[in-house]
Amino acid sequence: MTETISLIAGSGWASGINLYLVTLMLGIAGRSGWADIPDVLQRTDVMIVAGILFVVEFFADKVPFLDSFWDTVHTFIRPIGAAAIGAVIAGDSNSIGAALGAITSGLLALDAHSAKASTRIVVNASPEPFSNAAVSLGEDVGVALLVTLAVSYPIITIVVVILLVIGATALTIWLWSSVRKAWRRVKERFPGIQF
Repeated sequence: MTETISLIAGSGWASGINLYLVTLMLGIAGRSGWADIPDVLQRTDVMIVAGILFVVEFFADKVPFLDSFWDTVHTFIRPIGAAAIGAVIAGDSNSIGAALGAITSGLLALDAHSAKASTRIVVNASPEPFSNAAVSLGEDVGVALLVTLAVSYPIITIVVVILLVIGATALTIWLWSSVRKAWRRVKERFPGIQF
């Protein structure tokens, strides 16, 4: 039970950052016998599609402003994909457990995605392109570490995900509050201009 909760929590939150890497890593973990992963995530076609989409996202995520467009498109894709993974991991699709797994995983992905998208808007304001690539690489490494942790250390994963949710939620609220304050200052400074 703890292993299932760990996989749902870890893969759910990580999917909000990079759904395709999570899907690919879970398939590899199942195929290698490293973890008990549902067969559907180990299918060759699923792993190939996840691998191709991971490569596309890997490069799109490193380009300033293209990453924000990619994030906008994935506002719906990441939580829905995470919900599907959560339902598959939770088990029988006719049970309440699958529904709870889907909801939990989808909400965790939405939390992570919100923090990622908000942070990327701020990073894109930087005049140089290297910070964007560095943040993206850090996210990729973080996703790989979280999935590895979810497969290997269930209790630690649950604690880490709780801390990530608290941190991501606080960061998102703070960033949007800062944007609203900055927008008010611009409107006060240029009152005659209609925005």
